[in-house]
Amino acid sequence: MKRVLASLALAAAVAAPALAQTVAVTNGRVVTNTSAGVIDDGSVLMRDGDIVAVGADVEIPAEATVVDAEGGWITPGLFHPHTQLGLIEVALEDSTRNAAAGESPFSAALDVSEGFNPSGNHIDEARAEGITRFALHPSTGSTIIAGQGALADSAGAPDSVFTTRDFMVADLRRSGANLAGGSTAAAWAYLRAALDDARAYPGRYQNGGDGDVLTRADAAAMVPVARGETPLVVYIDRAADIRRALDFIEANRSLRLIIAGAAEAHLVADELAAAGVPVIMDPMRNLPDSFDTLASTLQAAARLHDAGVQVAYTTMGSDIYWNPRLLTQHAGLAAAHGAEWEEAFRAITLAPAEIYGVSDRFGALEAGYAGDVVVWDGDPLELMSAPTAVFIDGEAQSLETRQTRLRDRYAEIAAEADFAYRH
Repeated sequence: MKRVLASLALAAAVAAPALAQTVAVTNGRVVTNTSAGVIDDGSVLMRDGDIVAVGADVEIPAEATVVDAEGGWITPGLFHPHTQLGLIEVALEDSTRNAAAGESPFSAALDVSEGFNPSGNHIDEARAEGITRFALHPSTGSTIIAGQGALADSAGAPDSVFTTRDFMVADLRRSGANLAGGSTAAAWAYLRAALDDARAYPGRYQNGGDGDVLTRADAAAMVPVARGETPLVVYIDRAADIRRALDFIEANRSLRLIIAGAAEAHLVADELAAAGVPVIMDPMRNLPDSFDTLASTLQAAARLHDAGVQVAYTTMGSDIYWNPRLLTQHAGLAAAHGAEWEEAFRAITLAPAEIYGVSDRFGALEAGYAGDVVVWDGDPLELMSAPTAVFIDGEAQSLETRQTRLRDRYAEIAAEADFAYRH
């Protein structure tokens, strides 16, 4: 019944004009991700796309569309820090893949947002599971540098991408070593040479000159990374390689580094915390699928949190193009293996926003933040809980997906029913 009532209110909100719309989500356990903490029996008021009030005694205007959480949970929208939503539709079909460009002469100059499809089916599935924002990560092509990432929302609108060229991605794992020539040393040599090319741009390229490893366009794209204006997301798993990365930024203090993958990061948690380097990791990775991940453990997230490392969770172990929807399950697993509930939830909401520099707008429920709000029928980190309403920029979103349409279409099979096709 709770889902039915919430759906009726949600339908009313969807039907209302997107602009100048006032929506109140009431009667729920509000997780603010601010100093206000958790507010029992609280409300969130949104107007014109932004949150304008949060609390236990919010005055609800007469013109507001009211969504009653009926004692459920009211939270910020989830922020997935590491996806390929809208970049891949079917992994085994080349024509639906836009995550990598193995035959391209470019690397750093590639902007992943230019291959993004906001109508991808998997985006709807992620939104129906509470994900309202996500980071788009390119995959490597012919070099260890994959290109520039972007940030998007899950509304499915043409303007879903709200930040482009937000970070650069490079691979220093075994896969990156293979691209660089066969060894980790070769991968590090390539990265150093790429940064040297960027620092020497444009002088090195004048009068037809060449860089050591980068084309003119790639060197220009790497300049903000070399200056520390754009963070460099580096995929690393092995503890020894993470220590090498920390030494590298000590010698290159202008760089802003983010470690992704990080299967063995818990072994160097204190060093990461001291260096202030954030980590994007999957709490579900606990099997040694390579020699770089031998120390994988389900306690990794808790150990990183305990050390004071800024951590965001990903779904790398399940998939990042069609299974980002499992983000709360991975966070719940972290909580089940030692992470505090607040830490685990923050790692899928506010922490990713902080890592990507947009935490002044996303990841929390407070006046001035974007109206990204999710209503749940129970604890979001419990496996059987689900969203009953999702708002992005204060606008109610459909929870329909291709999966629910297929379910409804074939829920009842009758002789007189319409067939999908006839011979």
